[in-house]
Amino acid sequence: METFNELNIGEPLMRAIAEMGFVAPTEVQQQALPILLAGPTDFIGQAATGTGKTAAFGLPLLEQADPALKHVQGLILCPTRELAMQVAGQITLMGKYKGVKALPIYGGAGYDAQIAGLNRGAAIVVGTPGRLIDMIDRGALKLADVKTVILDEADEMISMGFKEDLEKILKATPRHTGHIWLFSATMSKEVRRVADTYLRRPKQVQVNRVEMLSTTVEQIYYPARESDKPEVLCKLIESVDDFYGLVFCQTKALVMDLTLYMQGRGYKVDSLHGDKTQSDRDRTMKAFREKKVNILVCTDVASRGLDVKELTHVVNYSIPRELDVYVHRIGRTARSGKAGIAISLVTPTTRYLISKIEHMTKSRMKEGKIPSRKDLGARKVLKILGAFHEQKHWPRAVELLGPDWKAVAANLTPEEIIGRFLAMLAPEIFEEREKEKPLHAPHPAPHHAPHSAPHHPARPAAHHEPHLAFQKKKNPYWKKKYPGKPHDRPN
Repeated sequence: METFNELNIGEPLMRAIAEMGFVAPTEVQQQALPILLAGPTDFIGQAATGTGKTAAFGLPLLEQADPALKHVQGLILCPTRELAMQVAGQITLMGKYKGVKALPIYGGAGYDAQIAGLNRGAAIVVGTPGRLIDMIDRGALKLADVKTVILDEADEMISMGFKEDLEKILKATPRHTGHIWLFSATMSKEVRRVADTYLRRPKQVQVNRVEMLSTTVEQIYYPARESDKPEVLCKLIESVDDFYGLVFCQTKALVMDLTLYMQGRGYKVDSLHGDKTQSDRDRTMKAFREKKVNILVCTDVASRGLDVKELTHVVNYSIPRELDVYVHRIGRTARSGKAGIAISLVTPTTRYLISKIEHMTKSRMKEGKIPSRKDLGARKVLKILGAFHEQKHWPRAVELLGPDWKAVAANLTPEEIIGRFLAMLAPEIFEEREKEKPLHAPHPAPHHAPHSAPHHPARPAAHHEPHLAFQKKKNPYWKKKYPGKPHDRPN
């Protein structure tokens, strides 16, 4: 199948997807659409983020929807508010000429507007498990006539602790007349257990893992000691023009530490992790989409469903041990045929993962060279040269030079004059920095309650990176935010 015209899709949907720029079906669409459009069935689709899953289940869901009926016909479960809003928006765009809209139901927003949408007779509801349970308990969401339930990112919903909510919703749907379509990037034991319990003779497709990787993403890894990672990351960001990307860390504690460190260095950076309220998440994402913030440090779960265009870079500050997590991350750049760069910081203990990723994905990762301070200084000086050439008012500045300036200039070479002005304009290029810390063992865990960061059960605890305690001590931002003696500041 090379075009959507080969499928049994009605004219209203074809017209909508043509306007949306859909040309050729993706791999998961080629495999899933013929099955889901052929007739009622339970279904399992395994594919990564960014492979076109929304259209793969959205088009057949819309094709079977009847806009004349005033009850919920399709229910889509998503792990996060952002993903629910994104999916609902895509479904509404695809269904606009058929007269079918999707109603997003999620936490962190008022109930009144969502209940009003349900009372108007929404044909398709897209929601997060917790808020959907609330709506069911209130009697606002009725599932007696639902034909199709879609679990989008099922693995993430389970890893985020929504397994009981998910099962409660599935039990509330009519299994004798309805069907379940389960989409997941991975098929863990928990996901498989849900599938075996609730799905009946499901048809299955799996996008080949090689196909999950974009051909336009360049993969580069940089060997770095754990204690050197913050400095290495800053050098890599400074070595490119217009960096706009995500930096993935394994835990929210590390996310917060790294964010503070980078803010102390003057970067436009913010964080996304499980402790943030919904209003804080919204403000962060608004600033990131508007590029008031160009660096977002986040955990994997917190970043689910982010709909951000034109990311130039994805950085694996903590390289994941699971291939699927790695593919999820780097799939957020190089979308829609555009180029992107995936960077991984690799310690001696995680170096073996490079060959593992290369072997399983049939792709090559290039070893990069960390730029030196001299390299970065030369780059900044070159940028200043461009501004130097563009100066329009230099004749007026010359008129202001008194005898003192002329006397000084008479005794200096042109190179010395330029050097003095460069040192004055960009002193950070030339200032001596503290000697970098040698590699050291992680500090022992403190005797207080551990952070509640989501932890992948398959990932050994020994892989956790130490916090940036040594950076906090010398970070002026940290000292300004938490004045007093070091032991008075939070860990």
